[in-house]
Amino acid sequence: MVDRLCEATLARLPAGVARPGYDRSALRPGIVHLGVGAFHRAHQAVYTDAVLAAGDGRWGITAASLRSPDTRDALAPQDGLYALNIRGEADQLAVIGSIGRVLAAPDDPAALLDALCAPTVAIVSLTVTEKAYCRDPASGALDEAHPDILHDLSHPQAPRSALGWLAAAIARRRAEGLPAFTVLCCDNLPANGRTLHRLLARFAQLRSPGLGAFVEHEVACPDTMVDRIVPATTDEDRTRVAAALGLRDAWPVIAEPFTQWVVADRFPAGRPAWEDVGVTLVADVAPFEAMKLRMLNASHSALAYLGCLAGVETVAEAMGDPALAGFAGRVMEDAAPTLTVQPGMDVTGYKQALLARFRNPALRHRTAQIAMDGSQKLPQRVLGTMRDRLALGLPVDAHALVVAGWMRYVTGVDEHGKSMDVQDPAAPDLAAVVQAAGPVPDRLAPALLDMRPIFGALGQDPRVRTAVTAALARLYTLGTRQAVQA
Repeated sequence: MVDRLCEATLARLPAGVARPGYDRSALRPGIVHLGVGAFHRAHQAVYTDAVLAAGDGRWGITAASLRSPDTRDALAPQDGLYALNIRGEADQLAVIGSIGRVLAAPDDPAALLDALCAPTVAIVSLTVTEKAYCRDPASGALDEAHPDILHDLSHPQAPRSALGWLAAAIARRRAEGLPAFTVLCCDNLPANGRTLHRLLARFAQLRSPGLGAFVEHEVACPDTMVDRIVPATTDEDRTRVAAALGLRDAWPVIAEPFTQWVVADRFPAGRPAWEDVGVTLVADVAPFEAMKLRMLNASHSALAYLGCLAGVETVAEAMGDPALAGFAGRVMEDAAPTLTVQPGMDVTGYKQALLARFRNPALRHRTAQIAMDGSQKLPQRVLGTMRDRLALGLPVDAHALVVAGWMRYVTGVDEHGKSMDVQDPAAPDLAAVVQAAGPVPDRLAPALLDMRPIFGALGQDPRVRTAVTAALARLYTLGTRQAVQA
């Protein structure tokens, strides 16, 4: 059997594979990251690896999974090391060393709380997906009836949610006289730092008015915008990476060459010199965030839902279809009038770059992966643009078709009659609506638009109801490829 990638085998890597050139044993844990999935390991951990390579060893990462032990089980035997495989015109391989300890919260909650309360920790970052913030997608408020929130309020020392963990650590650090860490949200939420701050402050207030006031006034949550396409790792990827390394890596990560990170520069407890390694530090992230959510993420969702319905497996394959590729471009174009363009922002150039990135044949970014959790993603990716276009007196036909694509997708059957695995935190409620309405556009579209946790008041707007119902009817009568051209 091929030996495993780990600290002891680093010296055996081929000459062309980059690897940590710093003493990992001398690193101090300055960051705790919650949600150690593929995206974090292809994005924030890579930027931080570059800071460590430049000589600042204060920013080692302790990473934790809040649910599954799978990543911990893959990386712990590798001393936290893993390979980053950048796939473009030519493959690049680098072993990333910024993650030291990897924890699984359910197995050892005390270890995670101790890690969060280490005196050297100045930042707690998160990539836990939109659904993990226990947020009502329509109102943006904390879902105070969410099972995880109810559990964490009753069991503050054994939390399940990200908010519960943050509040538990902040309360303990406060009691021990330790400074508050900065909380750095790296998920695709609108105004993600401010949103997280509002949710965390409310949760903390429910625990204790004093803790709520402390979070409100003492805990910084800068906004961020993250951008890199990171498809799920496959067994084929593992085999290819192992052959290139000459060592087995249980969980390498795959990414495109492009990467971007824009961060509001508000770190009272200090931060790495990320600006020296390619991060853009700004006063206001909002224009960058809106352009990314409304152009990249919205068109990705369009390709995901319509691609799934048409039986297209990957984004690159969808972009090979002129009808689907043209529609993705139209979604971006319709988003443009709703953006606040700052000096140096090239919306047309950004659109062209996105289309080229989506066509990358080396990335097998599955439409089914992007389609997950649509009830959480639609409000910020699609519905905000619809709301703003209506306010400007503009039609919303393109985005109505994206919503209609999601509606047909959540029926769980594609246009060829093949079953689809609908993964969504609202799946039981969606299934009940679908079953009651049946595959009849005049019933299904209004019934789903009536789901206020997703659509809020926008779902009651007659212009939206008319456009979405008509779009869904086209999908059923014409099929996906014809519907996007109608």
